[in-house]
Amino acid sequence: MTTLVTIAAFEHLGVSTAMPRMVADLDGAALYSWPFTAFLAASVMATVLSGRVSDRLGPVPALLTGPALFLAGLFTAGLADGMAVLLVGRVLQGLGLGTQVVGIYVLVALVFPVRRRPAAFGLLAAAWVVPSLVGPTAAGLVTEHVGWRWVFLGITPFALLGVLLLLPAIRSLPPNGGDRAPARRGVVPAAVATAAGIAALTWAAQHAVWWLALAGIAALVPGLRVLLPRGTFANRRGLPATVLARGVFAGAFFAVEAYVPLTLTAVHGFSPAAAGLPLTVGACGWAAASHWQGRYPDIPRERLIRVGMASLGVALACTALIGPDWGLGWLSVPCWLLAGASMGLAYPSISVLGLEYAGERERGFVSSALQVSDMTMAATMVGLGGVMLATFASTADPTAAVVPLNLLMAGLALVGALTVRLGRARS
Repeated sequence: MTTLVTIAAFEHLGVSTAMPRMVADLDGAALYSWPFTAFLAASVMATVLSGRVSDRLGPVPALLTGPALFLAGLFTAGLADGMAVLLVGRVLQGLGLGTQVVGIYVLVALVFPVRRRPAAFGLLAAAWVVPSLVGPTAAGLVTEHVGWRWVFLGITPFALLGVLLLLPAIRSLPPNGGDRAPARRGVVPAAVATAAGIAALTWAAQHAVWWLALAGIAALVPGLRVLLPRGTFANRRGLPATVLARGVFAGAFFAVEAYVPLTLTAVHGFSPAAAGLPLTVGACGWAAASHWQGRYPDIPRERLIRVGMASLGVALACTALIGPDWGLGWLSVPCWLLAGASMGLAYPSISVLGLEYAGERERGFVSSALQVSDMTMAATMVGLGGVMLATFASTADPTAAVVPLNLLMAGLALVGALTVRLGRARS
């Protein structure tokens, strides 16, 4: 399980590093954003469908199908002779990752007792540490000296090893008992609409196409009403508010993170390697805090989520100080360490709390709802940053956009800490 997450992390970080060389070799500069967009849209689709299948049949189909699709995507992308084939590979990778993530969540709920779930999710977070430390550098060296194709092909043996290591655990799983999964109408059309909406919003934000952004929102809203627990948008106490909290964290954190390296390079003259250092430190803080919360399962998860949301707001507000040219660029390192630690406290706690609310036949739905909330809010807020950058500033001088964006995301986190209605609904 941990091996699969580690491989996915290496692939995610490596693709971002190698993408400029990829699109140049494949003559696809005009489609630079589409490998990311296609991956994200496919992940949303797979997450929803995997949740439905897991509620009916248990996690085994997802844990077998997901890695197989991901492996096929690695081969397809690694052997691509044009952008069309590369996009097919990225879609397969997105389908595979979205499928296996839900299977892993359901597996944790099935195998681990409640008190051990914080530690299990902490272990999954720790699987990102080594990829965060060496992944971008390794991918850069491989791209430069061997070729970008080996960013994909080089990890295929490890992906296969992860599947082989998981097979004994799959064979020993207890039967998927419990009541029949509740019927949910319109899930497939809603998944298609949500994936299309995210893709449209992402593309519109990158190219300032306003009508496409409106079309994306028009597709997203009805889709999310089906895919998320009823009452999520109204912050209803219990599971809906927990799913909403996941989106608040993802939107606030990733919107700011996306523009930290740009701010450091454009405003303060950092090298690309130095500009990536805060992100590495943040990943380490995330893993360390995840490990810490796993050692104390008796601390109420609601408390950790609120503390994490409040400290994230403080960290993002401080990050706004690096935006102006008079700011201290290296302040980003302690700021992002605090931001990462805030996420490490809260993300596993949200997963644990969500699975506590889920019935035995609703774990797949809840797991997919958490992922959909995460991806949708992250894509929307990163897109908002892109619109602000294109409207008020530029990549050469991003200060006028990143400072208000960071403050806005800090406000989102702090308001969430005060208003999100965690805890079970009163009967």
